[in-house]
Amino acid sequence: MQYKLYNDVHEFYKDTYDVLMRDEAQNMILLGNIIIGNEGKDKTDWRDSAKWVMATVSDVNGICLTALMTPPHNITLYSTDNIINHQAIKCLIDGLAEYNIPGVTTEKKLADIFAKEYTAQKGLTFKTTMSQRIYELTAVNPDIEQLGVVRLLEEKDMHFFPYWLEAFNAAVDYGKTEMFIPQDANVYHYRLSTKKLYVLEIEGSPVSMAGFTREMQTAVGVAFVYTPPYFRGNGYASSCVAQLSQIALEKGFTKCVLYTDLLNPTSNSIYQKIGYKPICESLMLKYE
Repeated sequence: MQYKLYNDVHEFYKDTYDVLMRDEAQNMILLGNIIIGNEGKDKTDWRDSAKWVMATVSDVNGICLTALMTPPHNITLYSTDNIINHQAIKCLIDGLAEYNIPGVTTEKKLADIFAKEYTAQKGLTFKTTMSQRIYELTAVNPDIEQLGVVRLLEEKDMHFFPYWLEAFNAAVDYGKTEMFIPQDANVYHYRLSTKKLYVLEIEGSPVSMAGFTREMQTAVGVAFVYTPPYFRGNGYASSCVAQLSQIALEKGFTKCVLYTDLLNPTSNSIYQKIGYKPICESLMLKYE
């Protein structure tokens, strides 16, 4: 086994992009991050590739394990073609000995094996912070009811958008109803400037939102799905995501990809009715 640590994000991109594209939907996070790093247009916060930990483990057939950590976030991994090589995992952990790894986020089986090996060596324990399922859509179910009108979020929406985004973040990160009260407008203006977030309006009133995340070669991520509690139960989220997914397909993407929390049966049911099909399960594990 040959371990390789990268200092140049462009070299890492060149070596790993085609490997990761073998499972494009599954590797949405990894691919999206290395594209950001390779383009180098945005170096704010964790996006500065100079702070990243990039590594591969190869055998005679080429790369068999790819790893990327964008501090302070978990390390993300991919076993080529989802063939798990225990020797490669041990080689990677040995190579990363000098780094503090907070946790791992990746395909369920690989995450579990890596976490057990890593914590055994370090004398740590780990816990699951989120069990996810990755879905892929290639066609929107035509029977989904189309409610209202979906439009891009704009600066005029700043009177409610920051609060919706913080409520979404609170639910995703902590499963709570409590949220931070927005103080600095810059982060929300930045989100709006990306032109990737949309809102569903019913008779001119915003009732639900969703947006695009990473844009791949043929796939695009769908996230930021949020409906205020007092608007739920009306089919707004279903219609919003369905319309947004159709917009993506009309833009030329062949598939939409999204992650769901397996502890939320409602969202998992909604997405499958829209036309999303499960690809694999993913674990977010934290070391203690």
